[in-house]
Amino acid sequence: MKKIIISVFVLLLAINVSAQEINWVTFEEAVALQKKNPKKIMMDVYTNWCGPCKMLDRNTFKNKDVVAYVNKNFYAVKFNGEGNDEVTYKENTFKNPGYDPTKLNRRNSAHEFVRFFQIRAYPTIAFFDEELKLIAPITGYQRPQQLELYLKLFKDDTYKEMTSQEQFNDYYKAFKPTFSEGK
Repeated sequence: MKKIIISVFVLLLAINVSAQEINWVTFEEAVALQKKNPKKIMMDVYTNWCGPCKMLDRNTFKNKDVVAYVNKNFYAVKFNGEGNDEVTYKENTFKNPGYDPTKLNRRNSAHEFVRFFQIRAYPTIAFFDEELKLIAPITGYQRPQQLELYLKLFKDDTYKEMTSQEQFNDYYKAFKPTFSEGK
């Protein structure tokens, strides 16, 4: 009986832990999933040496509200902006020909994929629509409530109604976050 109780406890703990993480996939997996069930893509562009990238992982991407919202409404992609992955985007293949494996945790050359989107700083969270068009890159560390603003702006297509910076500023001022700031 004791073993059964412990087994059930361990199982519940495992389910709870897995529910507290974003379901990260590769870019290609997100594209394939999008064909079956269209959703926007949120791509975390990071590097191994980037301190704010690690803070984003530790604080924002572990926040229960962020996890639940992203998992429900987006395909989430982690992409090392200085890594060696090969990516296909709209029939073009992107690589990192200058990648140096001896610089794994130091500054390396920028991947062609991030250069294509003119991403020059880390972390950057790039949002893509259901047709794989880049909506916007959001540069810098985002706290959960800061990221919530963009998640909702893009998920609901509210950004399409904005034609000026003033309209975004009005949206920003009126936005009432509901995500908690903690984990």
